[in-house]
Amino acid sequence: MARFDEWVTDPALRLEDLRRFVCDSDAIGAAYLGRYTVWESSGSSGEPCIFVQDARAMAVYDALEALRRPPLTPLRRWLDPCFQGERIAFVGATNGHFASTVSMERLKRLNPWLSAHLHSVSFLQPTPALVDELHRLQPTILSTYPSAAVLLAEERLAGRLSLDIREVWTGGEDLSERARALVRSAFHCPVANSYGASEFLTLAFECRHGHLHLNDDWAILESVDREGRAVPNGSTGATVLLTNLANHVQPLIRYDLGDRVTLDARACPCGSHFPTLEVQGRCDDTLRLGRRRQVSVLPLALSTVLESEAALFDFQLLQEGPCELLLRSGSRDAGDTAALERGRRALEAFLQGQGAGEVQIRCDSAPLGPCGRSGKRQRVIAAPLA
Repeated sequence: MARFDEWVTDPALRLEDLRRFVCDSDAIGAAYLGRYTVWESSGSSGEPCIFVQDARAMAVYDALEALRRPPLTPLRRWLDPCFQGERIAFVGATNGHFASTVSMERLKRLNPWLSAHLHSVSFLQPTPALVDELHRLQPTILSTYPSAAVLLAEERLAGRLSLDIREVWTGGEDLSERARALVRSAFHCPVANSYGASEFLTLAFECRHGHLHLNDDWAILESVDREGRAVPNGSTGATVLLTNLANHVQPLIRYDLGDRVTLDARACPCGSHFPTLEVQGRCDDTLRLGRRRQVSVLPLALSTVLESEAALFDFQLLQEGPCELLLRSGSRDAGDTAALERGRRALEAFLQGQGAGEVQIRCDSAPLGPCGRSGKRQRVIAAPLA
């Protein structure tokens, strides 16, 4: 990001101007300079990045999403290929220029008739308010992160959420088989996961056998060891390098994504010629806070609050007890100490709104914990089970 203005291939793109643009919530999904789609990363590995795509790159992403994702309910898609009979709810961080939110708002701007079918729902609100909004919208398709899907499945099984969900789409985090089974049994519908990133929206789609297939005609993924050497197929690398063949405005060539990926050379039973892969990505914990009445708080909601309201990106949030949290930064600089205090205040206000106002938060500066099996440092860590 320090050399952003040299990185992009259009001199009209200036980092200072783009930063002002992504601070405007009314511009989410709008075309920057009338021709570019812009979003920012979540900053899970440090400083957030701003990504710019032209119409050609967006056309590639749209086509991959529309044509490569196998339909979960083929007959319904054959009868309704444009989803006109569906109500799709995306549950996520709707207050910023993040890739998923920008994509939803862009579709509504391009196709106003879709506005009645596409809805963005914030997961920053308390769970009862989230449930109430979903009851009002009555979506038939739920698109969200695995941790949020599990939370909503738990609400459904507890009898507090009543929706006729026909499909659940997840992405952005690891989806374990246990989590998939819970969501599927709660909503009595198929669940499909996908693998994407701010750097390339639709890297891999899931076939009917549950295998992720890489769109390797538009994205090159190289699984490498800690020295940057390629690892053989079937082995898990220390990280993965991405080359985006669609985005010529902001070239991404051997860009370190930080995920741990295993590429498989074996043919998939589904018959697809696209290679399969396994991904170990983000795996933060949902926190259960409170003594008498527990409140579930999603890890991405906590990260969003710390990033957007405290500008704190290099942190770990550790649960030390039912009502005790430790917010830690790896730096002892005065600026980071101030950011920690801002983060503590932002978290206190957020948790108060979630019904967890009794939670106590302390801060310290100490070396952050090691990276997990995904290759990325776990940022939100629940207390171990007793």
